[in-house]
Amino acid sequence: MTTIKRFLPLLVLITVLALFYIFDLGRFISFEALAEHKAWLSAWVAAHAIIAPLLYILAYIAVVAFSLPGGLVMTISGGLLFGANLGALYAVSGATIGATALFLIAKTSLGDFLLARAGESVKKMQAGFADNALSYMFVLRLVPLFPFFLVNLAPAFLGVPLRIYVIATFFGIMPATFVFALTGSGLGAVLDQGGDISLAHVMTPQLMAAFAGLALLAMVPVIYKKFQSKSGTADERG
Repeated sequence: MTTIKRFLPLLVLITVLALFYIFDLGRFISFEALAEHKAWLSAWVAAHAIIAPLLYILAYIAVVAFSLPGGLVMTISGGLLFGANLGALYAVSGATIGATALFLIAKTSLGDFLLARAGESVKKMQAGFADNALSYMFVLRLVPLFPFFLVNLAPAFLGVPLRIYVIATFFGIMPATFVFALTGSGLGAVLDQGGDISLAHVMTPQLMAAFAGLALLAMVPVIYKKFQSKSGTADERG
């Protein structure tokens, strides 16, 4: 019984992933599906003002906790269905809870399996977390330097405190989430006119440049710390 409990999270994860890909459930979390069912989804959300946000947040938690593809589509959908502000809030909440769940799972026996999946990329993050865990977490959340699932897992293996992880996740993903939700809120008119949605509508060079600027700003404490360290070493030699 103890062995079953130990590996139960791993079995659940493998089962969910297997079902997701066997039945091609990813087709329901796509821009094509969003465009096709936009009218029905909007009507359903309007008729279920209380349960709709809860189901959306739960769906977002599942997508993140099980590392399923479709996070961007979920965020765009939130803006389209709930408006920019509420859509962003629901998306940030779902993503943070889902990421926190994965963080906690990574500290169980399932962590060995997840660490093997993460590979050598975890070691590349180790120095950044050692310098300033909070600032580095902000950078990783602001700019996709590594896959999202890896950024969710690596801090658990590298000793990042849960409090720092949650704070950096919630506030770090907020700028991008709001921008994508804002983009989604403006896509209704495009779809109503027979247009379509593609990644090119969202990931523009200007947007990526803005995120890079935010990441550089988040790195200021790390850069300052290294500068101070070098200055202190130079003074000691002098």
